[in-house]
Amino acid sequence: KENSSGRSKNIVIQNNKGRLSKEEIERMVNEAEKYKDEDKKQEERIKAKNQLEGYCFGLKQAVEEAGDRLNESDKCCVKNLCEDALKWLDNNTLADKEEYEHRYQELTKKCSSIMAKLHGQGQSAPGGPTVEEVD
Repeated sequence: KENSSGRSKNIVIQNNKGRLSKEEIERMVNEAEKYKDEDKKQEERIKAKNQLEGYCFGLKQAVEEAGDRLNESDKCCVKNLCEDALKWLDNNTLADKEEYEHRYQELTKKCSSIMAKLHGQGQSAPGGPTVEEVD
């Protein structure tokens, strides 16, 4: 209000710039619901891929750290199987969840006997004390 002339003006400052309207918010919520199932499938596919990839790297590390507990042919076998699986992963980045799971199961079957040798020897203590039960 200007005192000398007695005039007054009201100024309203609104901060609407950059805000979403109710219609835009509703549209975005509807889109999120629409793609919810697709997002879930994508998440499962990525988890299956990561499981296979992690298993490959874990196997390779276990074999490299095995030392003389595994013979060289077993080490080479596991390394080659892992390298093949990793190459397949690189060449099939858009594979579906079932394909990743199938590859994981195949690799597990092929490497399980070798890994059993490794873990079986690691747990037994040759030349360790024997315990005899006495009545």
